[in-house]
Amino acid sequence: MRNSNCTTKSIATNTQCLETADLVQEMYLRELKAYKTPAMKATDSEGHVQKFSMPQPPKSPEESDLASDLQSYESAQVEVEGQSGSEGGAASVNELQSWFEELDEHVKEDPDKGVHH
Repeated sequence: MRNSNCTTKSIATNTQCLETADLVQEMYLRELKAYKTPAMKATDSEGHVQKFSMPQPPKSPEESDLASDLQSYESAQVEVEGQSGSEGGAASVNELQSWFEELDEHVKEDPDKGVHH
């Protein structure tokens, strides 16, 4: 008999919890529907946003400086990486030619050895 009373009480308690939840939900929804957002004013952003000011335009370089810089650029000697002067360039060309000649000799000796696929 005791088990039947406990079951009845637990069912009654659950029903009360459901009724309470419905009551709270109804109150919450009623408050949400009744809420009105406050009106925004144009001055509400003051103190939170900085005033925009245009940046100053950059200064243009002097025309005389441009001419002298261009003159020095045109008169500068061209530097190529791996070359230490006019003699170094000729030496590197000779080295490349000798390398290609050696490669041709190896291919002529064994044509299948030079081909890589």
